[in-house]
Amino acid sequence: MKEFIQKITAKPLWVNILAGLGIVLILIILFFSLLGWITNYGKVTTVPSVTGQEVTAAIQVLEQAGFEVEIQDSVYVDSLPKLAVVRQTPEADAAVKSGRTIYLTVNRQVSPQVEMPSLIGYSIKSAELYLQSLQLKMGTITYKPDIARNSVLEQLYNGVPIKAGDKVPLGATISFVLGSGLGGIEMDVPNLIGMTLGEARSYLSTLSINPGAIVGVGAIKDSATAFVVRQTPEYLSELLDQSGNRVPNKIRQGQVMDLYISSVAPIRDTGRIIPPDQH
Repeated sequence: MKEFIQKITAKPLWVNILAGLGIVLILIILFFSLLGWITNYGKVTTVPSVTGQEVTAAIQVLEQAGFEVEIQDSVYVDSLPKLAVVRQTPEADAAVKSGRTIYLTVNRQVSPQVEMPSLIGYSIKSAELYLQSLQLKMGTITYKPDIARNSVLEQLYNGVPIKAGDKVPLGATISFVLGSGLGGIEMDVPNLIGMTLGEARSYLSTLSINPGAIVGVGAIKDSATAFVVRQTPEYLSELLDQSGNRVPNKIRQGQVMDLYISSVAPIRDTGRIIPPDQH
C-alpha cells in the first residue's frame, strides 16, 4: 500500500488529475449505461383489467403479469359481488413499467349498516330524496285510504314495518304505504263499544278507517286488552228516522276514529251501552 502511494505521489500532479478525471468519466459512462437496465427503461407492460374480479384471482393475474399488488381501500357497492375489485390504479390497458405496484379498491364483504329515520308524514318526493342521501333505495309504493293524501303512512323493509332507529344494510330497499285520500263511498260508523282495543283496531283496518287518539279512562295495565267504552264519531247520531230510531252517523274510508278505553267492560242495559264512568 505504501509503495502504491509512493508511485502516485512520485508522478506529476497533472498526471494524477488527468487519471482522476478519467476514472470519474468512466464511472459516469458506466452509470448511464446501466441506468436503463436498473430502471427497466423502455420496458413497459400493459396493465390487465381485473375490475369486477374476485380479489384473490385479480391479485394472481397481476402478479403473473409482473406487477406488485396492494389493496388500497374498500368501499361498498351493492351491485357488485362481495370482495370484487371495484377500482384499479393504474387503470386497465395503461402502459407502465413492469414491476410497478397496482393499487386495488375492493368491495366490502359485509355491508355497512344505516340507521333508518322516521319518514312518516313526509311527501313521497321528500322521502325519496332522504333515502338517496342515506344511499338507500326506493321500493314499491302502495296506497290506502287516508286523509293525508300522498303522505307516507308506513315504511317497510322486506315487507315488515321498520321503526326509526332500526338498522338496515346500506343499499337496502324501503317500500312505502301512502295515503290515497278519503274514500268516495260513505258507510255507517262502526259500533266498537265493548270490543277490546286490539279487536277494534283490527276491525277498523278491514274498513280502511284509521284509529286516531287512544284515550285511557282510569288505570289501564294492558291497553291491547282494554275495552272500548266510547268512540268519536259516535255510532248513532241525534237524528231520528221515520220510525223514531236514531240514524247512524256516516264515515268515509281514510277518516279517523278516536277511541276511549278502560280496563272495565261497559255495561249493556236494554240495548244501551253504559260507559264505566256513568255506572
